[in-house]
Amino acid sequence: MSRGQKAHVIDGIEVAVDPEAVVVTAREPLTVLSSAFVRGGFTAARAIVNLHVPKDLREEQTDGLLPSFTVRRGIPGPWVGLLTSAWTEKAEVTTATGCGLKALAVVTVGLSNRVAAGATPIAAWAPSTINAIIVVDGAPEAAALVNAVMTVTEVKTVLLAAAEVRCDDGQVASGTSTDAVVVAVTGHGTRHRFGGPISDFGWVVARAARSALSAGIRRWMDEHP
Repeated sequence: MSRGQKAHVIDGIEVAVDPEAVVVTAREPLTVLSSAFVRGGFTAARAIVNLHVPKDLREEQTDGLLPSFTVRRGIPGPWVGLLTSAWTEKAEVTTATGCGLKALAVVTVGLSNRVAAGATPIAAWAPSTINAIIVVDGAPEAAALVNAVMTVTEVKTVLLAAAEVRCDDGQVASGTSTDAVVVAVTGHGTRHRFGGPISDFGWVVARAARSALSAGIRRWMDEHP
């Protein structure tokens, strides 16, 4: 999406992308499961905010950044908030449909602090650099939401491996040091029990996530040869 562009891709859902942030807003509250920096976990939200911050931002400097931004921009609450040092104006926005479901993926990608989970040593906090927001016009059970978060993570890791993205020590990267995932749903339609990659719900989540993450990873690598 271009600077300042807005898109309506699911009825009642609006996506705004600009250099300050990615903002997803909903006409009605969404059910959300996430690892968001503010109000992460299982909650309800009218908006999802992915705010751009400097790469050298320290954790103790983050207090008030997201609340201040949401007030200034008039973003409806409740909201969940993420931070990223990736360029938000370069967010990838994609959709996928199938099995009577529609999914939207909004992803920001930066790969400067690559890690291999379980192998890379503990390091200092840094703003998230792969933030994936998935919104589905559907009604999964709670366990299916957990499954869907796992599915997005699987997609991310397999794409990084396929692109041969490596850590500084040569190991294949599984992600970056502080990635975040948000899966939000409208609650409309048939209930879905499962969210794994070959379930109806998980399949449409995986397809949307794969399209956005693949484009974001490719863009970053092209810009950092």
